Amino acid sequence: MAVEAGCYNFGLAMARTTQEASSVPSEVLARYEPVIGLETHVQLKTATKIFCACSARFGDPPNRNTCPVCLGLPGALPVLNRRALELAVKAALALHCTVEERSRFARKNYFYPDLPKGYQISMYELPLATRGWLEIEHDGKTKRIGITRLHLEDDAAKGMHEGFPDSDRNTYIDFNRGGVPLIEIVSEPDIRSPEEAHAYLTALKQILLYTEVSDCNMEEGSLRCDANVSVRRHGEQNFGTKTEVKNLNSFRYLVHALEYEIERQVQTLESGGTISQETRLWNVAAGRTEPMRSKEYAHDYRYFPEPDLLPVHATQALLERLRAEMPEMPATRRARFVRDYEITPYDAGVLTATRELADYFEETVRAGAAAKSASNWIQTELLRRLNASGEEIVASRIRPQALDELIALVERGEVTAASAKAIFAKMFETGKPAGQIAAEDGHRQIQDAGEIERACRDVIEKNSDQAAKYRAGNEGVFKFLVGQVMRATRGQANPQAVNEVLRRLLAAR
Repeated sequence: MAVEAGCYNFGLAMARTTQEASSVPSEVLARYEPVIGLETHVQLKTATKIFCACSARFGDPPNRNTCPVCLGLPGALPVLNRRALELAVKAALALHCTVEERSRFARKNYFYPDLPKGYQISMYELPLATRGWLEIEHDGKTKRIGITRLHLEDDAAKGMHEGFPDSDRNTYIDFNRGGVPLIEIVSEPDIRSPEEAHAYLTALKQILLYTEVSDCNMEEGSLRCDANVSVRRHGEQNFGTKTEVKNLNSFRYLVHALEYEIERQVQTLESGGTISQETRLWNVAAGRTEPMRSKEYAHDYRYFPEPDLLPVHATQALLERLRAEMPEMPATRRARFVRDYEITPYDAGVLTATRELADYFEETVRAGAAAKSASNWIQTELLRRLNASGEEIVASRIRPQALDELIALVERGEVTAASAKAIFAKMFETGKPAGQIAAEDGHRQIQDAGEIERACRDVIEKNSDQAAKYRAGNEGVFKFLVGQVMRATRGQANPQAVNEVLRRLLAAR
């Protein structure tokens, strides 16, 4: 078995004496204010690792993508991946950080089996970027969350703790991940609820995807988050003792873990206990946080400058080039959509959820479609079918110009709204143009006055009781009669003409 080359036998003493958090009354929780800061580790979208030429591709057979550098063999020297640096700078610019003119790598020393060098190459005293921010939307309000720092580092290997016959005794190591380029983004402790933490991570992920810094695939470990959590009574200025919660590999787990940890800390303080500064793991199966180890301080890692790497100098020429490559950011694009296309803030938020979706909408409008019509079709029919099929919008067989053609058929009255939906479904499946499908499947709208009148007379004759009720003053019956005409004409009759002819015939008795 390929992974056995990286097998270590070790025991990790982990305390299991955590006090279970039970339901704390809401009035007790209301006395306290949570203080939350997030440390987010983001894998950069590079082809190779940060300090060597090994592939950074996910999913390759274990221990295939390794070399003396990422395995930490004696005498192997790291060389910084320029692309990783550029992507890190782009992320810093997108988060309004100050990119430092001079930054420096450091060795973060600690022992763990997934760290072959015995240290992690990170940044400490001189990070790449500092003092940034991003804005979140929560409860209808906008709030700015500070970014303390953003720095580069290499990832550790992947420990595999289950799935093998001897997993109760051994942990296997896959070194493919070791040396993959990361940025760590550390927020200020400005977050005050699990919901705000969710909004922060959502906004951060959207920015990283817009700038193409990372694919942010949480299932593959491209986006990982640790939370620093403390509580204090409302009105207090000093922070409480914090714990760090790890293993938050989904947005849902982040919220659940924070809710549990806040409640646990409040319960501990209310019962006269104290909070220990420690690292805790989120136990998904048990739905609780559990102690992992005492929380380290920076001096515990014995940081010192990395002697094998030169300091990083971010020149003005580099910054100007990367600024010129930056796309329009989500918040700016949302505001522009509301202003220029006169759509609602909600619609603008949906349409700018991803860069690809926003591009699709604008291309549809540039092709000639009315902004409101394009917005409605994209948000309803297109997104619904993409979600059901699992397809990405870039792979959809309905290109913006094709959607514009369909919208034009509806607006010219050549097909009804009902027929347009049927045409759209076939376009999605086959990629055929809307006009071709309308002609082949007989979806062209019936405009002939004589044909519409014949259909209306037939419906009135077959539904004489309903017609009598309408003539007696029951206006609600009219919709039923219109529906019967549309059904008889397979939805192809012009709805406005049907309404006019039906009322004329019913009035004439």
